Amino acid sequence: MQTNDPTATMASMSMISGTTATLDVPGATLHYQVRGSGPVLLMICGGIYDADLLADLAQRLADQFTVVTYDRRGNSRSPLAGPPVPQRIEVHADDAHLLLSAVAGTDPAYVFGNSSGGQIALDLAASHPEQVRAVVAHEPPLFALLPDADRWPGLIEGVLDVYRADGAGPALAIFGAAMGMSDDPRGDRDPEDGGDSADRGAGAGPGDGAGAPPPEVVEMMARLQANTEFFLGYEAPGFSGHTADLAALRAASSTIIPAVGRDSAGEPPHQAALALAEQLGVDAIVLPGGHGGFGSHADGYAAELRKLFASR
Repeated sequence: MQTNDPTATMASMSMISGTTATLDVPGATLHYQVRGSGPVLLMICGGIYDADLLADLAQRLADQFTVVTYDRRGNSRSPLAGPPVPQRIEVHADDAHLLLSAVAGTDPAYVFGNSSGGQIALDLAASHPEQVRAVVAHEPPLFALLPDADRWPGLIEGVLDVYRADGAGPALAIFGAAMGMSDDPRGDRDPEDGGDSADRGAGAGPGDGAGAPPPEVVEMMARLQANTEFFLGYEAPGFSGHTADLAALRAASSTIIPAVGRDSAGEPPHQAALALAEQLGVDAIVLPGGHGGFGSHADGYAAELRKLFASR
């Protein structure tokens, strides 16, 4: 359920390269991007993000993988076929299944999912294990695995009530406070390594005094604002109550790799990933940065993902 401010990442990321296409799925049309060559690596974003926010990381992996990124249904350039309806992880996982079928055929793929994208990746592995070699699920917000699981349904319902009454800003403030997240791509830097190139500012961001942002950043900001409305009104309520199929994940032929952020200890998605690892009897791996570290630490992420997928 990624909701961090992506401004700096947008301003400095690599813009789209490779092939852009669409895929019709039941109830929606998916916008997707393909880069590179080699075994397929499907990358699934969470929260309000879309394929372009994964561009920096995708570019770094395109020399070894055929990297597929996409806008999830109802977000950005992946319109629904009808009016918005409450979203379910299972439907989004079926979208991922259909996208992999179109791009990879019968060959199993690697999958990386962040936040609610991690929930989708896990459900894909549980329902279609033959399509998945290995999944890295980074901080999936599986609230049902937390000690305070009973707290979350009422809290999310309260966020939805505030959104309906007062709009996105106040609702996001309540949600962010509950999640305990201070992670921001503009500040998610390792003081020892100085952060990655995605964090050093190859371009000017909105409001930094260096002039107007590029048109593609302005366009993306508008997309993400619309995604915020969709997330609060239609995704967060259903996604937050999703329960992973632990039995199917234990039985799956796919390798399941829960992942946490180095800087997000104590935050609910971090704790949920640790609980998932415990339930599956595996160790959680640690990736650079916090919940949104894929943007601010793209170099480190790329290096870790290469190592994780090398023997699988």
